[in-house]
Amino acid sequence: MILPIVAYGHPTLRKKTQEITPDYPNLKQFIENMFETMYNASGVGLAAPQVNVAIRLFIVDGEPMEGEKPGEESESLKGFKKVFINPQKIEEEGEKWPFYEGCLSIPDIREQVYRHDKITLRYFDENFEEKVESFTGMRARIIQHEYDHLEGVLFTDYISPLRRQLIKPRLSRISKGKTVAGYPMKYPRPKKR
Repeated sequence: MILPIVAYGHPTLRKKTQEITPDYPNLKQFIENMFETMYNASGVGLAAPQVNVAIRLFIVDGEPMEGEKPGEESESLKGFKKVFINPQKIEEEGEKWPFYEGCLSIPDIREQVYRHDKITLRYFDENFEEKVESFTGMRARIIQHEYDHLEGVLFTDYISPLRRQLIKPRLSRISKGKTVAGYPMKYPRPKKR
């Protein structure tokens, strides 16, 4: 089932998420729905808060970005499809490098974001098996972007105050539902006066 993706300005995007247990209701179905939602929106990652569920879970499938990896040293994105449950960042390291990022919750805006080249996480997979794993290059970037969603952080938080000011009218239009995303979206309720 395709779920609506919450738009910039929706309060769930700024919530710190809660850990879950293996008996979380309908977890397998929820993960399947997230993948279906992500593919429908042509994304490479999706975090639970983006579908209005404030839990520590995100999914990735980086294969569509296979040709966009930086340098020759970067890990391949082919077959890079994973589920991350209750992830905890152990370490970020390496040089920070720039890339124009976008987000399904912020359609049609891409901004240059600097991120570390390597991240190490402790997490559970979809079978609730614990793993500790390091990722580099574009894999690390995708993971850092989605991990940020679990902390209530958006990629726009990393851009300069000047750039943020310049895109503010566009962000405002997105939060008011004045955007065409090409996939179902849920917009913040207007503030009552």
